[in-house]
Amino acid sequence: MKLNNSIQLFSRAQQSIPGGVNSPVRAFKSVGGIPLFIKKARGAYLYDVDDNKYIDYINSWGPMILGHAYEPVVKAIQEKALDSTSFGAPTELEVEMAELIKSMAPNIDLIRMVSSGTEACMSALRLARGYTGRNKFIKFEGCYHGHADSFLVKAGSGLATFNIQTVPGVTGGVSNDTLTCAYNDLEAVKKLVAENKKEIAAIIIEPVAGNMGCILPQEGYLAGLRKICDEENIIFIFDEVMTGFRLAPGGAQERLKINADLITYGKVIGAGMPVGAFGGKKEIMQHIAPLGNVYQAGTLSGNPIAMIAGYTLLKELKNNPGIYKELDEKASYLRNGLDGLLKESGQAYVINQLGSMISIHFSEKPVIDFASAAAAENSLFNTYFHHMLQAGIYLPPSAYETWFLSNALSYEDLDKTIEATRKFFQHPR
Repeated sequence: MKLNNSIQLFSRAQQSIPGGVNSPVRAFKSVGGIPLFIKKARGAYLYDVDDNKYIDYINSWGPMILGHAYEPVVKAIQEKALDSTSFGAPTELEVEMAELIKSMAPNIDLIRMVSSGTEACMSALRLARGYTGRNKFIKFEGCYHGHADSFLVKAGSGLATFNIQTVPGVTGGVSNDTLTCAYNDLEAVKKLVAENKKEIAAIIIEPVAGNMGCILPQEGYLAGLRKICDEENIIFIFDEVMTGFRLAPGGAQERLKINADLITYGKVIGAGMPVGAFGGKKEIMQHIAPLGNVYQAGTLSGNPIAMIAGYTLLKELKNNPGIYKELDEKASYLRNGLDGLLKESGQAYVINQLGSMISIHFSEKPVIDFASAAAAENSLFNTYFHHMLQAGIYLPPSAYETWFLSNALSYEDLDKTIEATRKFFQHPR
C-alpha cells in the first residue's frame, strides 16, 4: 500500500493547520503513522489520494448509516443548492424536518436546529440550567459531549487518546460546576446528588457510550438515573449524537425504553452535513428564546442544504424500518465471527456491541467504564489497527472509539474483516 500523496499532503498541511488536521483524532497520534487523506467515498468504501480502497468502519463517525454518497441524498442536495446554500431566514423545510423528527423520536414536543453536536449539547445544558435555576451538572468519565468548556472534564475520546487530563483555557469555576463519576456506577451518582442537594441542574449521558469504545449501560442503570432525576427535579439529558436514529428510528430512547427530558442530535440528522439539534418536553423547551429568556441563536441553524440531506435520510429510515434489522444482523455476524476466532487465538478480549455500534477491547475483564477501557491492552489495538489498514480496512484510529457499521456493507466485506483479524492473530507480531 503506497501512501506517497498522503505523506506529502500531511507535510504540507502541518504548515497551515495545527497538527496538520482539523480535528485531533484524525492525526493518528494514538496509533502512530500519518493520517490518510481521503479523496472520495462510495457505499461502504473510502478511497484515499493514493487510490487505496478501504472498507469503512468510521462512516464519518456515525451518520453514513446507509453508506457514502447515498444517491437520493446526493440528488436532493444538488437540487436544493440551486435555490441557494443559505438564507438566514425561516423555511418550510425546517418545519418539515422538525415534524419528521417528532414523528420518529419519543418525548420531543419542540426541537431547535443548530450546527453541530457540540452546539446541541452546550445549548441543552444551558437550557437545563436556565430552567432549573441551578448551575451544577453530572457527566460521566469517558463520555464526550463536544468541546464546550463545561464538557472537557474527564471527557474520553480524543482527550483520552491524547492523554489530556486538564484543558488549558477551561476556568476553575467551570470545572467546579462539572461533577463526574464512573459510567455504570449508580451509587456514585446518588452520592454526588446527596452532596450537592438542590444544586444539580442536569445529568447528561451517552445512553450507549461511543467515546471510550462502545460501552453499554448495565441492566437498570439508566432506569436508576431516570428515577434520581424524577425525585430530585434534575433534567435528564440523552446525548444521542451517536445513537440517535442509528440504534432505532427513535434512537436509544426507543431501543432501551428510557425517557429523557432533553435529547441532543448531531451529524446523522444532516446525513453527514454539519448540523445538530436539541429537543424535548414543551415545558422545558419553551424557555428557549424567543419564547423564553434562555438565549441561543445561530445564523446557519436550519441550513437548507443540511436540512434536505437529513430529511431525505431520515425519511428513508422511517419508511424502511427493516434497515435496522439488517444492520443488527450484519453487526451480529461480525461480532460472532470475531468472537469465534479470538477464542481460538487465546488472546484476552471483550467485544461490546449493540445494534450497529461495536468495539473490541483487548482486556481480561469486562469493559463497563472508562477505567476498564483504559486498562485494556491498547498498544495491541494500535498494532491491530495498522494491520487492518494494510488489509484495506479502515477502523477508528483509537482504542477509545466505537466502530460504526453502514448498511452498505456486504457480507463479503464482513468476511474480509474477520479474515484479516484472523491473520493478525495467527502470526507473531
